[in-house]
Amino acid sequence: QRAWAATTYDERAAVLRRAARLLEDDPDRLARWLVPASGSAQGKASFEVGLVVSELHESAALASQPYGELLHSTRPRLSLARRVPIGVVGVISPFNFPGILSMRSVAPALAVGNAVVLKPDPRTPVSGGLALAELLAEAGLPEGLLTVLPGGADVGQALVTHPDVPCLSFTGSTPAGRRIGEAAAPLLKRVHLELGGNNALLVLPDADVEAAASAAAWGSFLHQGQICMTAGRHLVHSSLVDEFTERLAAKADAIAVGDPADPANALGPIIDRAQLEQVHRIVTETVARGATAAAGGTHDGPFYRPTVLTGVAPDSPAFAEEIFGPVAPVVPYDTVDEAIDIINDSEYGLSVGILTADAFGAYELAGRIESGMVHINDQTVDDESTIPFGGMKASGVGGHFGGARANLESFTETQWITVQSSIERYPF
Repeated sequence: QRAWAATTYDERAAVLRRAARLLEDDPDRLARWLVPASGSAQGKASFEVGLVVSELHESAALASQPYGELLHSTRPRLSLARRVPIGVVGVISPFNFPGILSMRSVAPALAVGNAVVLKPDPRTPVSGGLALAELLAEAGLPEGLLTVLPGGADVGQALVTHPDVPCLSFTGSTPAGRRIGEAAAPLLKRVHLELGGNNALLVLPDADVEAAASAAAWGSFLHQGQICMTAGRHLVHSSLVDEFTERLAAKADAIAVGDPADPANALGPIIDRAQLEQVHRIVTETVARGATAAAGGTHDGPFYRPTVLTGVAPDSPAFAEEIFGPVAPVVPYDTVDEAIDIINDSEYGLSVGILTADAFGAYELAGRIESGMVHINDQTVDDESTIPFGGMKASGVGGHFGGARANLESFTETQWITVQSSIERYPF
């Protein structure tokens, strides 16, 4: 790592640019693992490969960004702060978008001179780890700078508690994030936790209902709803709720679900049996408490139908829990103040979408919403390599991912340096 940190910025950037070109020239080297391992439909797999390429390019640019500033001093000296590599960054990534959710920490950490130890989800060890390491090695990354540790929770625990890994970057569930924070605290590690969400899509009374239903379907059903930013609660004004539900249910019924290797299928399987049972438990318990399945609520093996629930009570599982499945609970409201209270009452604060004919009014409304991201006239799922991605409350703590400033803050330490022309004399 020290030798890597001592290289010039353009040498580090060149490795990342070569990796981006290799993946651009042969996207199937990653996509072919995303489809069978994470259940990614063809479109989602292609989209994720593009995100990884973008992250590599952006991280290459990060290497040449200004990394310090001159500071005022009351004394006749040069005073400056500069960012220096942390040393070793531990990365623990999830199964749902394994390529990008690994690379968004791996690439910037390498760009600024760190080594990385990557522990991908045991269900996606290739697309979340080994294929990325192979790509970077082929691009010229020196041996020993990126180590992949496939394995389960015991491997993750070892990484979290290892004294020579001073920084951890974790993307996953809030309960797991709490356990990691607790285990890392005695070692005073820097911990970046990007966690779960129960995100709201707010449909205001002046919204175009057909357009809103289209955005809602994408926000809830993309990649079988297995995204931290998935629209988990659809808050629809009572004057629109019947029409909105009917249109959303029709879209859900029209979505093809099946083998993701077949391009005709927009959605693939739930990741494993335990998650399938969790999704179905939430749906059936919510229906038992008085909700109605306007669409879906069934599955054929691992393939869960896109589901629309109405009459969802505030204390039902589908309203209160992060589902991580293709389920859209629809909840009516009467006043905007009521809707804001519902959004802010959640322990999560990751992403919110506001659909309306008055975009500037929604911008003003966003100031009242406790969420790391607010998308006006769009659904809740979005990410770019240039933006500081992260949530509030139980949805995240620590640094953000993306953009030069956030990545520098997350993957470097600040060092203060002063320089003066002669040795300072003191009264002692």
